[in-house]
Amino acid sequence: MNRAKSKYFSTAARMDEALIECLEKKDFQYITVKEICQKAGVNRSTFYLHYETIADLLNECVEYTNNKCFQRYNSELTDMKKRLASEHMEDLIFISPEYLRPYFEFIKENKRLFQVVLSQPGVLNADDTFRQMFVNIFSPILDRFHVTEQEKPYIILFYIGGMIAIVREWIGKDCADSVEQIIKICMSCIIPDGKENG
Repeated sequence: MNRAKSKYFSTAARMDEALIECLEKKDFQYITVKEICQKAGVNRSTFYLHYETIADLLNECVEYTNNKCFQRYNSELTDMKKRLASEHMEDLIFISPEYLRPYFEFIKENKRLFQVVLSQPGVLNADDTFRQMFVNIFSPILDRFHVTEQEKPYIILFYIGGMIAIVREWIGKDCADSVEQIIKICMSCIIPDGKENG
């Protein structure tokens, strides 16, 4: 990566972090470009060189945050995929606590950002935020169940809808329920008889 490109990404990352810090203290609609620039250590012209509006920065911030989330999975994902490939079909389930725990922990740690994402789903493509998890984490399981490429999008959308509804309710309660309680609720929706693995 050349120096100019590295500097661009470094500045963008600082502004992403500045916005997250602002979101921890106040609602999105009250955050100003001036505040973001002060926290990021850049001037207004630098902000407008990168973005037209704070909403543009927020979209980038969501992507930046999601990438940080999936870095948690990357270290375990290869082992997980190997295990999925060899696990007996009768022991294989679509979603297990081990897949959900890192994601819900991440949401709780970044609840202010997710509150904004869920309050403006059309602007911020909230579905895409959750779709990444399903495509990257659960698609290999669907392959084991011989789900066709034609069926996959419908199944993924079904689970995304339920997951977003649970996350929306949880965040609406300021993540007062523990991560373990939320996982238990998700698992009871998926496997009503309580049979779990993980």
